[in-house]
Amino acid sequence: MTGQLRLDDHLRRFSETAPHALAVADAIDAIAAAAIEIADLIATGDLADASGLTTGCNSDGDIQRHLDVQADAILRRCLGKLPIAALASEEMREPQIVDRTANICVAIDPLDGSSNIDVNMTVGTIFSILPAPDDLALAFHQCGSAQLAAGFVTYGPQTSLVLTLGDGVDIFTLDRKSGCFRLSRRGVQIPETADEFAINVSNRRHWDPPMRAFVDECLAGIDGPANRNFNMRWIASLVAEAYRILTRGGVFLYPSDARPGYGDGRLRLTYEAHPMAMIIEQAGGSASTGRERILELSAQNLHQRVPLVMGSSNEVRRVDELHCDPLLVASGSAPLFARRGFFRV
Repeated sequence: MTGQLRLDDHLRRFSETAPHALAVADAIDAIAAAAIEIADLIATGDLADASGLTTGCNSDGDIQRHLDVQADAILRRCLGKLPIAALASEEMREPQIVDRTANICVAIDPLDGSSNIDVNMTVGTIFSILPAPDDLALAFHQCGSAQLAAGFVTYGPQTSLVLTLGDGVDIFTLDRKSGCFRLSRRGVQIPETADEFAINVSNRRHWDPPMRAFVDECLAGIDGPANRNFNMRWIASLVAEAYRILTRGGVFLYPSDARPGYGDGRLRLTYEAHPMAMIIEQAGGSASTGRERILELSAQNLHQRVPLVMGSSNEVRRVDELHCDPLLVASGSAPLFARRGFFRV
């Protein structure tokens, strides 16, 4: 029964099912413990110096905020108590080899969406759990389909943990009275067809023609080829966007574009796109670069970036179709209905 099953009981049952299961369950339990601590820190805000103030840039060049560093430290402390072969974080330059005898590796984005902290919007933690290869130098170069489990935590009006163990997606909500996560939604499924899309339209002039064409079709609404009206959303927090898609459908798009540093997209494959793609697919949706299935990709380096289109499968499929249209790809503008652009450029 939802609301009664505790996360630790769920993990205890899972831990008996496969050779890696106990190690995976222990890692998720540690991440959940860290998430409760991070949630308390975020909820206290400036009173605990949990602010959006910047401390410089991380190893990959992104602005690093004080809370990014704090969340990373909390997660690494909680995971550091476990036998983990290798650990990777957005806040680390290179992966850390921890225990060569262990059989799992963990990749984390400690605080996704941290730029939203100072405006009191939802942020979160993303994690991916992989089997440990014989050569640990290749730990985070595995394709996304190798993941054993993936999930994310949202710190918002509720603190929720979205989890897949490879057999569907469940959502657990933090019960603050008891200090534990309890099952709130079991077997989440994403509708095949969406009527919401999320993208930063201010960057439209930088997009490739296929991406412009898709958004133009959405904006055309009932008068366009989709034959239905769409609403647009944009939170600029991957965990918040994903949670909305899981709860009511939709499609999220963060494409590559012509701006310097955005040619390969902006989200990281290993600890953002891979775990999100596993979750979305386990819930019946799709995740693509616009050309390739995310879970078939492997990273060449820890912080490799990638475009991401995820959510309701019909909309993701339509984006893929547009990227395969030779006339559209070769064109210098984005035609709507293969004739003209919805916007003038």
